[in-house]
Amino acid sequence: MKANSVVLIGAAVAAALVLASTHRLAAQTSAVGSQNIKHVLLLSIDGMHAVDFYNCANGIAGANDGNPYCPNMAALSQTGVNYVAASSSKPSDSFPGIAALVTGGTPKSTGLYYDVAYDRSLDAPASTTGTGLAGGPCGPGVPTGTTTDYDQGIDINDTVLNGIGPSAPLTEGGIASLDPRKLVRDPAAGCAPVYPWNFVRTNTIFGVVHSAGGYTAWIDKHPSYSMVGGPGGNGLNDYYSPEVSSNVVGLPGVTTPEGVSCAKVRDRNSTSGWNNSFANIQCYDALRLNALLNQIAGKTHNGAPAETPAVFGMNFQSVYTGQILIEPNVGSGGYQNAAALPSPMLLSEIKYVDTSIGEIVSALKDAGIYGSTLIIITAKHGMSPIDPHLLVTNPSNTPATLLATFLGDIPSSESPLTPNGIGATEDDVSVLWLNQGASVTAAVELLENDASLIGLGEIYYGPTLALNYNVGGLGPGQDPRSPDIIVTPNVGMTYVPVGSALGDHGGFGHDDTNVMLLVTNPGFTAQTVSAPTATAQVAPTILNALGLDPTALDAVKAEGTPVLPEVWAQLAE
Repeated sequence: MKANSVVLIGAAVAAALVLASTHRLAAQTSAVGSQNIKHVLLLSIDGMHAVDFYNCANGIAGANDGNPYCPNMAALSQTGVNYVAASSSKPSDSFPGIAALVTGGTPKSTGLYYDVAYDRSLDAPASTTGTGLAGGPCGPGVPTGTTTDYDQGIDINDTVLNGIGPSAPLTEGGIASLDPRKLVRDPAAGCAPVYPWNFVRTNTIFGVVHSAGGYTAWIDKHPSYSMVGGPGGNGLNDYYSPEVSSNVVGLPGVTTPEGVSCAKVRDRNSTSGWNNSFANIQCYDALRLNALLNQIAGKTHNGAPAETPAVFGMNFQSVYTGQILIEPNVGSGGYQNAAALPSPMLLSEIKYVDTSIGEIVSALKDAGIYGSTLIIITAKHGMSPIDPHLLVTNPSNTPATLLATFLGDIPSSESPLTPNGIGATEDDVSVLWLNQGASVTAAVELLENDASLIGLGEIYYGPTLALNYNVGGLGPGQDPRSPDIIVTPNVGMTYVPVGSALGDHGGFGHDDTNVMLLVTNPGFTAQTVSAPTATAQVAPTILNALGLDPTALDAVKAEGTPVLPEVWAQLAE
């Protein structure tokens, strides 16, 4: 860290961070990077719990003969800070999960509750999306409100890996895959389509670093996750996102880190969606890993000359697939008990990702930047339930279904009763928006009267919801994106079709939110932190490590999100 950087950390919560104005001026007129750190690599192993890392680093009876099975991550922890009580966003969906990591904020600031959510101030897309959000009218006056689809449904063609079709190279997925006709529209802006990067309300680490002169890159699973670039769409120099939900194809020239060729489809029993196969998802992650290795080597994701990014990274899909997948004629993933003993399928996926991380570390060393790179390994979200004996699926009695059936209070685009519609925002949580003028108290009463049917754990509305979010509505001082009600069911209850998965995410519970968080650099001393920590603290920590002002992030300034004090202390030594 530069000597003229001053950080004041409160003894109680480490919440106050102030940088000297001379440091801020220097950051604006020079390339990003502090004395010790020139690059930050952010990796999200989606679904990876803190206990998964504990078990794989220490070993657990019943898996791998009781021996540790993630040697590369375990080695990184020897020079890293391991946060064992880290919590992801709430809701713990991928969209708010990655938003927390790159903005430092909660949905209260970012406006992102789910990749498929609702906005009272917007109108439907011009064309029906690939996931069933119906097209509709848009014009001046009072908006109709609409479900907001920022999943694979807004691709030009979400059945192909590149998101476009034969007009683009086989694997070249990214921003060009977005179909503006499938984007929700803003009547206050002449019904212009709302691109993902303008849907997020706050800036991001990529935008701040890019504005300071740094090169930025990110790799994810859908073109819609280009929202990480932040408002304006100029925050990313290189974005890569082959479509994970597309049909599986052979990947010439792609080999997994374990030496398995992906030139031909590995698992022909399941070719609709890469994440529907334990084997195919590894080829999907290998494709994107190759792109990351290119970036480490000072190239773009597809090998063109570039520079190694100041901040970059990717997400891995393999572990989450291993946690929830039931693959016919192959086997089931998930866990074997409440101690998070992985099934053989899940064990294979954890080992696979660990081998990938070994490849990443080797590439950083080969590029000569390992010592100047801060590596952050975490997860957008966890998965629930870990204990397989607690799993309950009851799709005919979800909160949205009850309200739509008996009160008719769910907007058509959110209603599970709408034929061929996109459906409600429900996984192992139920995020509910009601029709304008509907009685929230009547809806809550119905849900509470049918608590056993929906596995009701807790219900948030009114003050209990507004405390951590914003008051929903279209009136003055109200937030058009805030839900009216959030239902968090009992642990194990998932609102997905029976037999379709071994769990889900989105909820507020421990299994959904207690994710791995390891921050490492070869100059660090190993440390384990048991104090409660939020993944939102990653964003200001990244800027701080690069010698930039964390309060340049809108959400950090609004919510007072602190840096990770233990990382700051290690960098300051």
